[in-house]
Amino acid sequence: MTTKIAIIDDHQLFREGVKRILEFEKSFQVVAEGDDGTEALKIVEQHQPDVVIMDINMPGMNGVEATRELVEQYPNTKIIILSIHDDENYVTHALKTGACGYLLKEMDADALIEAVRVVADGGSYLHPKVTHNLVNEYRKLAATTGGSGGGGYVPTLEIRRPLHLLTRRECEVLQMLADGKSNRGIGESLFISEKTVKNHVSNILQKMNVNDRTQAVVSAIKNGWVEVR
Repeated sequence: MTTKIAIIDDHQLFREGVKRILEFEKSFQVVAEGDDGTEALKIVEQHQPDVVIMDINMPGMNGVEATRELVEQYPNTKIIILSIHDDENYVTHALKTGACGYLLKEMDADALIEAVRVVADGGSYLHPKVTHNLVNEYRKLAATTGGSGGGGYVPTLEIRRPLHLLTRRECEVLQMLADGKSNRGIGESLFISEKTVKNHVSNILQKMNVNDRTQAVVSAIKNGWVEVR
């Protein structure tokens, strides 16, 4: 099945680079390109893409505003936000408006392709660095609101590796997902191939009964299965 994609970014050279990467995948088809949010609305109306990859900062209607409009008018179209900002405020704002993914422009080709696949299949995808930042914010929130001591209480978390559910290697990979490492980074740390990492991640998601790596990390934190460092 072909995934139809629209790319919205006001920098033509960047759009061309993204398009070239996506067109290496036979199941992807870039059906349209645009350079601002207003054009994105027209493109989605005309071409009905499955996924829109959209810059967050554009002249006129920006990516967040366009996402809000698109989600309301075309709920079946999935939005992936592109940004240079890894600040959690940008990320949470984009997700609250209905984006299904958030990628940093420093992404590699594999991350872009994986993000489109995950989002097209109904999941969500955050750049590993963004995931790590959100995890840290989650930890800070837990530290200031948890426990009987009120604000400022920092709970001592006992890390219990889920060896009843995952293999030791999968536990290592899960920890590295929480650390914000990409598949390539995990592979380099464990001296295994990216393909092997992808297989481990797929097994982790299936065993944890979650749709994507972000959900896996959040669930692992709540269960005390990973360190937040």
